[in-house]
Amino acid sequence: MKSGSGSFKAWICVLSVAALSVFAIAAEKATTLSEEDGRTASLVAGMISSRHINHPDINDNLSEHLLKRYIEAWDPQKMYFLQSDIDEFNVYRDRLDDLIKAGNIEFATVVFNRFRQRLQERMPQIEALIDADHDFTANEEMIRDADEIPWAANDAELQERWRKRIKYDLLLLRMDKNLKLTPAEQLHRRFHTNEVFVNQTEPHEVLELFLSSMTTCLDPHSSYMSPQTVRDFQIRMSLQLQGIGARLRYDDAGGYTTVEEVLKGGPADLDGHLEKGDRIVGVSSDAESPYVDTVEMKLTKVVDMIRGKRGTKVKLRVSKQKDNHEKEEEYVLVRDTVPIEEDEVKGQIIESSEWIDGRKARIGILNIPSFYRDFRGASLGSDFKSTSRDVRKVLTQFNQQQVDCLIVDLRWNGGGALQEAIEVSGLFIPSGSVVQVKEQDDTVTPFDDEDTDMVWRKPMMVVCNRYSASASEIFAGAIKDYRRGIVVGDRTTHGKGTVQNVVDVSSRLSFIDRGALKLTISQFYRVNGESTQTMGVRSDVVLPSLLNHRDIGEDALDNALPFDTIQR
Repeated sequence: MKSGSGSFKAWICVLSVAALSVFAIAAEKATTLSEEDGRTASLVAGMISSRHINHPDINDNLSEHLLKRYIEAWDPQKMYFLQSDIDEFNVYRDRLDDLIKAGNIEFATVVFNRFRQRLQERMPQIEALIDADHDFTANEEMIRDADEIPWAANDAELQERWRKRIKYDLLLLRMDKNLKLTPAEQLHRRFHTNEVFVNQTEPHEVLELFLSSMTTCLDPHSSYMSPQTVRDFQIRMSLQLQGIGARLRYDDAGGYTTVEEVLKGGPADLDGHLEKGDRIVGVSSDAESPYVDTVEMKLTKVVDMIRGKRGTKVKLRVSKQKDNHEKEEEYVLVRDTVPIEEDEVKGQIIESSEWIDGRKARIGILNIPSFYRDFRGASLGSDFKSTSRDVRKVLTQFNQQQVDCLIVDLRWNGGGALQEAIEVSGLFIPSGSVVQVKEQDDTVTPFDDEDTDMVWRKPMMVVCNRYSASASEIFAGAIKDYRRGIVVGDRTTHGKGTVQNVVDVSSRLSFIDRGALKLTISQFYRVNGESTQTMGVRSDVVLPSLLNHRDIGEDALDNALPFDTIQR
């Protein structure tokens, strides 16, 4: 909204009073965001305008879209808010742009606090519906696409939606032959867990969802990452973390954090006490402070307490099942760097029934789950972890073991580092351009394979599906364009042809960790000049797949950038 400074300040006062009076919630439970959070939002808005590929204006149009996306982020199925709530939220419809620029993000908590209030009000009715007698022989219909229904006009209308929803969920659970509980027990646990987790929502999670709702108004791949999410992102890219080396999961049965797997070679494995199935019921993050009870605590919180710097100690209180008896034990573990080996590049050799030169033909299978790269390690020039380095090792082993042909499996590979896509492609082609990138000013820059060492020269094919995206599509496209092999799999790949850059949200006047912005800054194109955006890389040989019949590609995402081409 464009207005004079006096009227704008007046509106801020009006909206603030409205927020306090209309959206009041118990003071001890209300979530609030700090002035620094508001400053972070203001910085993010500025970075979006100056760095996003489309240089968008933060204006009334974006404000309107943000309001809708953020409300639906909390209540995507329209099962909690009433139309009266939406009417009250709409006072912000053309104000959010100015409020965010001014560092006022009260709308984020206004919506969240009202959502939590509605959830708490709805829970007794949900519990009653789960235990009610339902007539499963009645012929009823339920519209599952929330875009096709309005917000409920009143409580009675919403209650009827819930009746059908609970009945539908119970029916699905009755058909689940692997269910260990009764359908009603399973649903009670599901909704109880949801309520517990919503009540544990941290302010940084509210801020992250609000700002990411703003970035996804521009394109589906831009997002704001809180400091906690940035750390998780770095772990995924480097394939290593600092902790105890245990994979954990949340168990609805009792709300326990349960050990799913002890990672080989990690501190927990070397200590020898922690086992699969153990329940972590308390954590002292420095091994000296009192235990924090972790029962019914969100898994992310428990993990944050257990992780820490290499060489520091953490103390766990663990409940073990032994001889049908439950016993609590305490362990002190020293954190260390733990590699995440299950997400690494892997190679496998199988023998064919065909014979070559007096022996059975050997087929190498190269599985690339993602294009990971330890950016920090690379900047230090150390022996860092990367996809290209691991692929080179596997290919070298394949050559030594006389592998005759290669299958590169990129199914479910959602992408990763652009540099890794280029370097991995370079292992299969002699030299030349791998991908072209068009910047915001329409300048096109070719990115070449600078390494003339062609590690794999024998026949090959690349297997993809609809979830093969981004860096995977760069690699598959290069293999096709250089006629190095064929692409096999689903009709086409995902169709993500944009490049994102991760930039710290920072201010020269402050050293506060404000997280980072993953922002779409450019588009990439194949060597032949075609974009993969929305179109993907088409398979030379299409295999039967259910994914071919589902709307799961880039073209099915909101605000996806359009397809285009550049001159070859």
